[in-house]
Amino acid sequence: MEENKEHMEWHGIPREKIRWWPTVDEKKCVGCGICFSGCGRKVYDYDYKKIKSVVARPLNCMVGCTTCQVTCLAGAISFPDKEYVREIIRKNNLVEKTREQLIKNGESRNGKSK
Repeated sequence: MEENKEHMEWHGIPREKIRWWPTVDEKKCVGCGICFSGCGRKVYDYDYKKIKSVVARPLNCMVGCTTCQVTCLAGAISFPDKEYVREIIRKNNLVEKTREQLIKNGESRNGKSK
């Protein structure tokens, strides 16, 4: 399975320019598969020989998501520091752009045009 083309941008930024995805520490991983089965973006594959989850499609990972890390009881999953994502948001003025889009969407749903 390859990266999902639908997930190739995040707020207009090409996904390959954003280094956000999980890393699995094989020494800590107990092979429970919670990350593999719980990831809605299909970031993981499961290596049945090693009995470990592996990051197979890193660019499918939702920027800022850490669900697999939170649910990993072994503490085997890590991500870059959250400040990395916050800096991308600041540098690209995403708060203002997102607000503008929300207002535009709300107006179109309410029958108003700008």
